[in-house]
Amino acid sequence: MKRFLASVAAAALLAGAVPAFAQDLIIGRSSEQSSIDPQFSRTGNNQQTSEMIFGRLVDFDQNYQMSPGLAESWKNVDPTTWEITLREGVTFHDGSPLTAEDVIWSLERADEVPNSPAPYTDQVAAIAKLEKVDDRTLRVTTTEPAPSLMENIGRVFIVKQAAVEGRASEDFMQPAVAVGTGPYKFVSWTPGEALRLEAYDGYWGEKPEFKDVEVRFISNDAARVAALLSGAVQVIDAVPPADVPRLEQTEGVEVVSAPSGRVIYLALSQRGDEAPADVTDLNGKPLATNPFSDPRVRKAISLMIDRQLIVDRIMGGAGTPAGQLAPEGLGGHVATLAADQADPAQAKALLAEAGYPEGFGITISSSNDRFPGDADLAQALGQMLTRGGLKVNGVKVFPYNVYSKAASAGDYGAFVFSLGASTPTSAPLLQSLLHTYDKDAGKGAFNRMRFSDPEFDTQLEAALQEFDETKRMELLEQATTTVFAETPIVPLYWQKNHWATRDGLKIEGGLAEDTLAQDVRRAQ
Repeated sequence: MKRFLASVAAAALLAGAVPAFAQDLIIGRSSEQSSIDPQFSRTGNNQQTSEMIFGRLVDFDQNYQMSPGLAESWKNVDPTTWEITLREGVTFHDGSPLTAEDVIWSLERADEVPNSPAPYTDQVAAIAKLEKVDDRTLRVTTTEPAPSLMENIGRVFIVKQAAVEGRASEDFMQPAVAVGTGPYKFVSWTPGEALRLEAYDGYWGEKPEFKDVEVRFISNDAARVAALLSGAVQVIDAVPPADVPRLEQTEGVEVVSAPSGRVIYLALSQRGDEAPADVTDLNGKPLATNPFSDPRVRKAISLMIDRQLIVDRIMGGAGTPAGQLAPEGLGGHVATLAADQADPAQAKALLAEAGYPEGFGITISSSNDRFPGDADLAQALGQMLTRGGLKVNGVKVFPYNVYSKAASAGDYGAFVFSLGASTPTSAPLLQSLLHTYDKDAGKGAFNRMRFSDPEFDTQLEAALQEFDETKRMELLEQATTTVFAETPIVPLYWQKNHWATRDGLKIEGGLAEDTLAQDVRRAQ
């Protein structure tokens, strides 16, 4: 989001045409953060907000390449020891300097935030010890060799210890607590309505061009587009694919489209031997065993789904069928691992082989405001699974902030979710989503299905400890091939994102995650 604001500001000045709102900006956003606490949740809607207010040790560009952020430099002293030097002259919004103590305290807090639906645990899991060398230098000792340490801890937002210590996440509603080092200062948040920010003149990086920024949360697609067309907002995200052609033909409106590293997938709960409550026999009664524990059933469900039809009809072409987590271009992507093609006959044969010749009952759950078409996607999946031999008892959709908490708690049997890349390789995706869940070790933080494959875990851990880049990529590909032979999840497609601006604002997109900060770069 902070890069987005800089991009829009720069483009607004092209050809000397400065729109009337050059000092102020109103954004229409599809999803609202669940907290101002930047360490409460790693979900994209939270990170969009946090990037404007708080800083991180490193930055990632639109191609996921890493560059210095609050950390000016870092070096690997030995396989388990790192020294990090902080950027000189960085101050918090209250004017106080950023110190090594603030960074150490933030990294220690990252896996201790209560009730987090998507914790930063796996980002800091490798840390064994943190030590202050001087005000601008800290030393990190890891539990084992961790070549991707900076990619991981670099994604943790840094807070001010003196402002946050002893405070709960709810207290970040107070500007005196939500003190960051980002380009904008937190002013207020009215849940369900708007977030208000003010430019920080003392920001260490590129100075903010907009004095005041208001982010209005408009979850309804039609209302968000209408707000843009009426001039109530100047920028919107998550443009519905069906509206893209119309907006492209509208005078004064600019549409930007770009592929992303966010994979949309269907998760199948494998928690325990008993079936989830919403997975039943054909008469709606509980099943004694969990069908999703059988990889043949998971593969059968994958073979029931026509991904290209979903992309074409539901997403308006805004996606690419997926058969793994990382898209082409990210380290660890396996070129030979293609998306499953729909094959209902083979799906029914696998169900029969697994002991379900007549199928079983299933409920599809999804968010209805997380990404364009999520509710429609759930309905389409229900229809495809019905044709594939299952009895779909219902399709249920919920607001994301409600849905994500329930999914993390294990309330759903089959549920639609997404995961976006933010680093150069697939390693964080594999570790957070598919590694066996281990809270203490900080692994499998997003493994809401509770899938587990010890062979894959071993292969992934070998990759995570390999310093030779070429070898590490080979090991990541090997681990990916191993795990997707088990159909741990059902990948559906990689999302394509659309934004729209008006009144002379122009932005330029690149490969990135679905947060505006990652997806939009400076217009050249």
